[in-house]
Amino acid sequence: MAKKDDPPEVLARFQAELELVEIVARQVAKSVGPHAELGDLMSFGREGLLDAARRFDPERGVPFRSYANFRVKGAIVDGVRDMARLPRRIHARLQGLAAGSRYSEGALEDLAAPPPPGSSAADADLALSDHLAGMATAIAMGLVASTAHGEEGEAVGIDRGLDPEEAAAQNELSALVRETIAGLPQEEAELVRRHYLEGERFDHVARDLGLSKSWASRLHTRAMSRLTKRLRGL
Repeated sequence: MAKKDDPPEVLARFQAELELVEIVARQVAKSVGPHAELGDLMSFGREGLLDAARRFDPERGVPFRSYANFRVKGAIVDGVRDMARLPRRIHARLQGLAAGSRYSEGALEDLAAPPPPGSSAADADLALSDHLAGMATAIAMGLVASTAHGEEGEAVGIDRGLDPEEAAAQNELSALVRETIAGLPQEEAELVRRHYLEGERFDHVARDLGLSKSWASRLHTRAMSRLTKRLRGL
């Protein structure tokens, strides 16, 4: 937790947004049900909030609460996945939740920037539409990953609890994703392939590639945006 040698501004940010931890923890609790205690979720969330308070750069122009929201959610989801073996459908929910949140985190700085001169309300609507489409792609990628791997990356295959139509749709989506990833820039493709298709933890892949959490999230967002455009063109 927070240490006495943390700078005053870090401690101030941490204390000011502690209520955010419970809000996000309760949101995640709805997805995991009885498989995790609220107290454990909040403990993971506080660690995420402290990490956000330490890493936050006010010069980027992003509100701390918005930045912290994604870090808190990510820390809670990672904590739950690490602490227990979850039913596959719960794991799928968490994968989708984490993927959508990570996409929004990477897009936050671009969305927070002032609009270009001469941009219109229609441009803003289009940007929002693109953001929502990209987030939907990220969530779908999370679901694809959950059908291929368990929480530690072990292969589990298509969920046998699905009816034949759903299973066929998942197989088709998985094949389409693999084909589309091949067209991404090398670093983005490796990040997406290793995390979603090979089941490696996102932070582990980022560290192996020499990427900061922030830059890895931005690359992830770019990759999801490219995938969205490619999938739209099919």
